[in-house]
Amino acid sequence: MDTRDTAPDSWELEEDAEAPAAAAGLPTAFAALNVNAKPFVPNVNAPVFVPSFLQASAVEMPASDGTPDPAASMEVSETVAPVENGSTEADMPTEEETWEQKEEPGGDEGGGGQEDLGSGGTCAEEGGAAGKEDEEMMEEEEEEMPLPKVAPAPPDAPKKEHVNVVFIGHVDAGKSTIGGQIMYLTGMVDKRTLEKYEREAKEKNRETWYLSWALDTNQEERDKGKTVEVGRAYFETEKKHFTILDAPGHKSFVPNMIGGASQADLAVLVISARKGEFETGFEKGGQTREHAMLAKTAGVKHLIVLINKMDDPTVNWSLERYEECKEKLVPFLKKVGFNPKKDIHFMPCSGLTGANLKDPVPECPWYTGLPFIAHLDSLPNFTRSSDGPVRLPIVDKYKDMGTVILGKLESGSISKAQQLVMMPNRHTVEVLSLLSDDVETDDASPGENLKLRLKGIEEEEILPGFILCSPDNLCHSGRTFDAQIVIIEHKSIICPGYNAVLHIHTCIEEVQITALICLVDKKTGEKSKTRPRFVKQDQVCIARLRAAGVICLETFKDFPQMGRFTLRDEGKTIAIGKVLKLVPEKD
Repeated sequence: MDTRDTAPDSWELEEDAEAPAAAAGLPTAFAALNVNAKPFVPNVNAPVFVPSFLQASAVEMPASDGTPDPAASMEVSETVAPVENGSTEADMPTEEETWEQKEEPGGDEGGGGQEDLGSGGTCAEEGGAAGKEDEEMMEEEEEEMPLPKVAPAPPDAPKKEHVNVVFIGHVDAGKSTIGGQIMYLTGMVDKRTLEKYEREAKEKNRETWYLSWALDTNQEERDKGKTVEVGRAYFETEKKHFTILDAPGHKSFVPNMIGGASQADLAVLVISARKGEFETGFEKGGQTREHAMLAKTAGVKHLIVLINKMDDPTVNWSLERYEECKEKLVPFLKKVGFNPKKDIHFMPCSGLTGANLKDPVPECPWYTGLPFIAHLDSLPNFTRSSDGPVRLPIVDKYKDMGTVILGKLESGSISKAQQLVMMPNRHTVEVLSLLSDDVETDDASPGENLKLRLKGIEEEEILPGFILCSPDNLCHSGRTFDAQIVIIEHKSIICPGYNAVLHIHTCIEEVQITALICLVDKKTGEKSKTRPRFVKQDQVCIARLRAAGVICLETFKDFPQMGRFTLRDEGKTIAIGKVLKLVPEKD
């Protein structure tokens, strides 16, 4: 019986048998290797290449182990002109080939794109359709982690203004879906990636979720359809560069949402117009109220209310339903502190179909304003001081060839190789490299979301809530401070000794109210002469708070972004407040 027809006992034997023969041709192959070859750019429009041995007859296929006979691969490499060092690669020894190729006898796909990239790229030439294949490989890589395709701007182009937009709202209102749809409409996610998500979502019987997967990247978020961490993505319009912060709507993840909102300049409150969904999101315990309030406390000045799911059969772009949602929301948003005339803008849309996000909708003749993306583009610029001291609250950190931190630059400007100080630990650090929305730059201005690689500090020594400052102007840190607080909802009374969790910029720390100093009259702003013994819901008071550890903070007057905070307890937001003065520690 012919040994070639039988399956070998183990694949290793098979490889060793053929290796010496192929290895003999190695020195000559390496000599012919063009070291200075131009990088290979796939010709996307090339006709699909069919090797001549395939045209001749399908019978003369290579042997069952998928290793191409040298004649065939030579032919292939000559025909594929643009691949310069092609022939040498095609003659490489078979040991380089991965198992994926052995299992697909025809080698028709050229093996699973991902694994082959390590194997000297042998697959690109074998499959023949090199241009097409490489394109697939590139896409395969991107599908793992949808990296933003931001074209580096020409150096002379004026820098676009950076705006951070946070999407907030009740669970399942459609925040991630709208985010994914915007990324698709502005070309940040290609169609193919979305088709892949759609396929995978269909397999899980969740076909309406596929857009949100562009932002919900980890498995847990996809399985449950709930955002947990704040997703980030970018898109550009003609005038501005936007960072989408996709906040979680679920009440267990409100702390994450506060971190997201503290970086935003602009909030988009997503409301579901579907019957029943709007009501649950808006009643006590729904997240619509809490999120709007937290966004205001986090310093978001402008709110766009997107009334989503207008294409739902129960709504069908009806003006009545839209007005009904609007009427319920306005009084509440007013109470939180947004001015309905200046700060709030309502618009109907549908995240799943993308209606009224980029282009106006024929089904909705009664809405005459701009669609969502156009509206964002037309907003006035935000005023930011680039000459102030450097302040960058840290949102997240990780190890990657050094210590990398993420955060939004609140004031000042940072450049490469600059010396900064990490507070409250007073570590002196140096900026090795700067990424603004994953595009490397040499300097950054306020309002940009940055990734900094730092030298001189270990990743373990940093906690979210630490602040990068300029050495000549450090931010204040301490444990005790006086603040004005408004009790928003709390069933019983609050007395000195009460503990809660403080969220201030990106920092989360346990605090205790050590003393109530006075009550403040909401209408007149007068302070009571005597010390109150307790405060209850809807009262405003000035209290002394003491944090469990040292935190960085500024007074609201000096630096509003780092002087406003929320107090939470038992999963609810109890109070919002602003820092009035810092109390030095008594030694």
